[in-house]
Amino acid sequence: MIEVLKNKDEWRTLVSQVEHADFYHTYDYHQLSKKIDEEPILLAYKDGNTTVAIPFLLRKIKNSSYKDVTSVYGYAGPLTINLDEQFDFIKFHKSLNSFFKDNKIIAVFSRLHPFMDEKESVLEGLGHMESLGKVVYIDLNKPLKDQRASYNRRLKTYLNKSRKLCTVIEGNVDEHLESFIQLYTENMKRVDADDSYFFSTDYFHQLLTSDDIDAKLLLCRLNETQEDIAGAIFIKTGDIVQYHLSGLNEDYFELNPIKLIIDEKRIQSTLDGFRYLNLGGGRGSKEDSLFRFKRGFSKDFKSFKIWKHIVDEENYIALTENHLGTSIDHENLNAGYFPAYRAPITSNCIS
Repeated sequence: MIEVLKNKDEWRTLVSQVEHADFYHTYDYHQLSKKIDEEPILLAYKDGNTTVAIPFLLRKIKNSSYKDVTSVYGYAGPLTINLDEQFDFIKFHKSLNSFFKDNKIIAVFSRLHPFMDEKESVLEGLGHMESLGKVVYIDLNKPLKDQRASYNRRLKTYLNKSRKLCTVIEGNVDEHLESFIQLYTENMKRVDADDSYFFSTDYFHQLLTSDDIDAKLLLCRLNETQEDIAGAIFIKTGDIVQYHLSGLNEDYFELNPIKLIIDEKRIQSTLDGFRYLNLGGGRGSKEDSLFRFKRGFSKDFKSFKIWKHIVDEENYIALTENHLGTSIDHENLNAGYFPAYRAPITSNCIS
């Protein structure tokens, strides 16, 4: 039987029992991430001593009586407690499907966590799992000098220059949040980012003050003028540090201030005993300029996967064909934008 958790205390209690979880799984991050028409839920399945939990955002499908579920931006996916060889995967899949059908949920989408791939086993055989690309990470178990040895030559030159001219400081909400938001927003406009990458002031404030999320703001300050020319938010959970959001002043692009911030965070996180600094991938998981920027720091990669599951194929097809105004390939429903009935008419991207 599937239990639906919506209460913060219950949600937090369950996640706290998981040996390896991330801030993407927390109640607060789901509350921050939800849109007006989305409801955060944590589905929990218990069988003996084993628990499997999967966080979702529940959405109504326009012009229908149906719903679907998706995941937050970032890396979510299933969590497990005491998963062993005796776990009955088929029984779990049947229970999950029954819940989806009983609640008229016709499609399921989740981004999976690249550092928790062992938990993906609970989903194997249910729906469709695929790799979208790679994420770049720095192995903090290596000595600092070995980490830096993996940097490309140009990056080392950039860092030597920027370190002479700039200083990285830890920011705080009262003094530095407004400055960071301006840097971040201007940067997103400059790269013509999708609307989903723009956030309200309240989002940043809650992210940095949440008792569920250990987020830190680092700023790069120009020594000569004491101007903050770049900033980045990093979030620590367990043994992982996530590079979350960043922005810079375009006028100081050649000083590579974001690279200096990442390098300083690498050193600090290593000294603090963390295992990984995850830099993430490219936009839309592509090996684009953003990916190449991150690849300059490390040759270590993890595969980034997504999970798609069509629960009610008949109604999925009907909604999609009605939305697109044309018939679709019934044999290849997992290809392209998912779920397809939410696809921009001119796009073949993934939601």
